[in-house]
Amino acid sequence: MAMEGRYANWPLILVLCGLLPLDVQAGRQMPKLSDKKLCADAECSHPILIARALQDYYPQDCRFIPIRQGQLVYVYAMLKDQGNLFWAGSVQGSYYSEQEARLGHFPSSVVEETHALMPAEVVVPTDKWDFYCH
Repeated sequence: MAMEGRYANWPLILVLCGLLPLDVQAGRQMPKLSDKKLCADAECSHPILIARALQDYYPQDCRFIPIRQGQLVYVYAMLKDQGNLFWAGSVQGSYYSEQEARLGHFPSSVVEETHALMPAEVVVPTDKWDFYCH
């Protein structure tokens, strides 16, 4: 009887151990901000413009990037459906900073264009990875 009691919890332990890594590693799909974006190329791999942050921006969720006033932002895409309200880009940390460049969205109203680099003439559909949180 003692042996049966010891092994009775194994299915529960295996289920909990099997689910735990999925929960820790899983990201989540966030609502789309747009179905299309304007880019310089089909992969949105070339920056369209460089902008300077007019003010600090604190993100609402993981789709967005934090921006500090005065930082340069490399813009790779302009979301098309909602009146160009959101852009996608990366903010570089300072030269001595530990912060890596991170790609994300931000309101176009918090930056001003400083240098046009390439025209944003290619319409690209957004996909699930555009709005996926890790």
